[in-house]
Amino acid sequence: MKRIYLVICLVLSGSIAFAQQTNDAAIVPKPALLEKGIGSFTISKHTNIVAKGAEAMKVAGMLNYFFQKKYGFTLGINNGVATGAITLNTLSAEKLPHEGYELNVTNNGIKISGEPGGVFYGVQSLLQLIHVSGNQLSVPAVNIKDQPNLAYRGLMLDVGRHFFEVGEIKKILDVMASLKLNRFHWHLTDDQGWRLEIKKYPKLTTISAWRDSTIIGGYGDFKPFIYDGKRSGGFYTQDQAREIVKYAAERNIEVIPEIEMPGHSTAVLTAYPELGNGTGPYTVPGYWGVHNTIYNPGEPTFKFLEDVLTEVMAIFPGKYIHIGGDEVPKDEWKNSAFAQQVIHDNHLKDENELQSWFIGRIEKFLNKNGRNLIGWDEILEGGLTANATVMSWRGEEGGIQAAQQGHNVIMSPGSNMYVDHAQAKDGKTEPLAIGGFLPLDVVYNYNPLPAVLTPDQQKHISGVQANMWTEYVATNNKLEYMLFPRAIALAEVGWTKPADKDYESFSKNRLPVFLKNLEKSGVNYRIPEADIKISDDTQIGRKKITITPLVADSKVYYTIDGHKADNTTNLYDGSITTPFTNGRPLTLKYIIVTPANRVSNEFSVDLK
Repeated sequence: MKRIYLVICLVLSGSIAFAQQTNDAAIVPKPALLEKGIGSFTISKHTNIVAKGAEAMKVAGMLNYFFQKKYGFTLGINNGVATGAITLNTLSAEKLPHEGYELNVTNNGIKISGEPGGVFYGVQSLLQLIHVSGNQLSVPAVNIKDQPNLAYRGLMLDVGRHFFEVGEIKKILDVMASLKLNRFHWHLTDDQGWRLEIKKYPKLTTISAWRDSTIIGGYGDFKPFIYDGKRSGGFYTQDQAREIVKYAAERNIEVIPEIEMPGHSTAVLTAYPELGNGTGPYTVPGYWGVHNTIYNPGEPTFKFLEDVLTEVMAIFPGKYIHIGGDEVPKDEWKNSAFAQQVIHDNHLKDENELQSWFIGRIEKFLNKNGRNLIGWDEILEGGLTANATVMSWRGEEGGIQAAQQGHNVIMSPGSNMYVDHAQAKDGKTEPLAIGGFLPLDVVYNYNPLPAVLTPDQQKHISGVQANMWTEYVATNNKLEYMLFPRAIALAEVGWTKPADKDYESFSKNRLPVFLKNLEKSGVNYRIPEADIKISDDTQIGRKKITITPLVADSKVYYTIDGHKADNTTNLYDGSITTPFTNGRPLTLKYIIVTPANRVSNEFSVDLK
C-alpha cells in the first residue's frame, strides 16, 4: 500500500507525456544536418539490402549482424534492383568528407552513401531511427547529411590495473561503434600487470600478468594497506588481440595499443629485473599510485622494447603506437651511475633530456617501421620528439604548447575526460571511485579546441579522448556504470560542432532514447539525475516542480517530507505543487525506475 503523506497536502496536476517519448529522430551524436520528411519506410523480412561496391557489401554484412542481434532476422543482400530496398553505396563518395555520409529515407526506400566508414556510420544512424511497433519496423522519412567535427574520437580502457575478458571488450566496441567513436586506446601494461602475450618473453605472461593481492577500499582508507589475499590478473593471447583488432576494424574502430615506458614498468621488472636500475627485488604491486621504478636506458632495454614492439606491430596494423611516457619518477636515474654516464655520453643536460632521448630512440624505431608515436604530455619534458602526437591529460596546457609548436594533439584533460571520476558528490550513493567529480554536463560541454589557439593552430587538435582508468573498477557491471552515459556525451564532443551542441536538447531528446536502447542491449549504465524545473506557483509560498527523467518511458517516485523515496511512495504524474511552507525548507527526494525495472540511486534536491 502506498504511503500517503497527508501532512504536506500535495496538489498534483494532470498527467503529461514526457517530451522525449515523441522524438522520432533522436540520433546520437547529433547529425550536422537533419531534415524531417513526410511518411516512413517499413522494413520487413522481405526487404533487401542492395550493396553497390565491394566495401558496401562488407557494411551490408555488418547491417545484417546488427539486425540479427536486435531483431532476430537478417535481410537478403544483392547488388541489383534498388526499389523498396536499403541501398548502401560506396561508389559515389568523392564529394563527401572522410567518414561523412548521406542518409535518405522515403516511403520507397532507404539510401546511404559515402566512403566505407561513412556508410557504416550511416547504418548506425539508421539503426537509431528504427521504430518498433509489434512485429513492424518503420523508419521516419528523413534526409541527413553528416560528417565528424574531429578526426580522432577515442576511448581508453586500462586493463593493466584490472583485466577484462574479450567478450566485455567486444561489448564496449559495439557501443563505441553506435556512437561513432573510432579509436580504442588499449592500455595494456602498467605497474600492476602486463596483459599481452609476447612470444619472445614468456615471463611477461607467467609472472608480469599476475599479482598476489590487491588493496581493499580506497587508497587512503587504511594505513597500512589491507589486502584481499586473492591472486588476480590475466592476459590476452596474440590470437585474442588479433580477434579484437578485427572486430574493431569491422566497426570502423582503430585499436591503439599502449606499452608503457620508461615508467609504469614494475610488472616487467619483476620478471626481468636486469632492465631496471638495480633497485630490486621487484614484485607486481597490488596497490596504486606512481611507483619509483623505471627502465634503465641501456642497450639491453632498447633491445627488449624493440623486440616487444615488433611483436606488437605484427598484431596491431594501425598507424599509432602509444608508449605512455607519463609519470616517470627520475630519482632512479639521478642515483644511477650508468644513467648519468648515458647523460654525459649523449651530451644531455639532465634527466628530463634523458627521457626525451629515450622516447626519441623508440620513436625512430617506430617511424622506421611505418608507425607514429603517441605519448602522454610528459613527453614534452626535455624537448618534444619530431613527429610525436601529444595526448594532453594534465589539463590543456601541454596540448596547447604542442599545437603551438605544430605537433598533433589529442585533448584528454582529467577535469573533463577522466570517466573513472565520481559521477556525484555524494559518496554514500556512488560506488568507490579514484576521486574527482565529473558529472555528465561537464563532459558534454567540453570544447577540445582551446580559444587561445589560432585557427591554424587548432587544426593540430586531431581529436578528443575519454579515459577509463580501472584502479577501482574490477567488474564488467561497474565498468559500464562508469562509462555510460558519459561516453555518450563524449560522442557529441568529438562529432558535433560546438556551435551545434546544446546540453538541454541532448539530455531531453537524444540521451533518453539512447539509454533506453542501451538497456535493451543488456548494457549497464548509471541512471542519471532527472531534469528538475522549480518555479514559483501563483500562490505565494508554494513551488511548482516538474521532473523529466533522462531514460525514456521511466517512472519517478518521490517524497518532499524528508522520507526516503522508493517504489511505494508518490508516483510522479506530470508536475508537483508544494504546500504552504511558512518558510520551512523542503527536500525533494526521488528515484527513477526504468522500463526494465532498473532502479536509480536516490537523488535529493533542496527546494528553496
